[in-house]
Amino acid sequence: MPEYSNYQKDVIKRYYDNRDSIDQQRLSELCTNLFLTEGKKKQKLWEKAQEIMERLNVPPTRIDHVLKSADPAILAEVVKDLESGVIR
Repeated sequence: MPEYSNYQKDVIKRYYDNRDSIDQQRLSELCTNLFLTEGKKKQKLWEKAQEIMERLNVPPTRIDHVLKSADPAILAEVVKDLESGVIR
């Protein structure tokens, strides 16, 4: 394992301290991309959305519902709930 400088350690620490905010922003961006994307790339975006929702502790039943519907509007509702603090 490499040795990190103090600066690098601080950057890594700040990243993990703000991971929830970063994940919420990324999920919001994925939602937008899902509205605009077609084909194989869309499947990859759904897989990434699932991974992020799991990290954000979205209930598994809700994740399943979002993925089965494959509707970006439903994913947008999850993003809205995360931002308003309904899901925590």
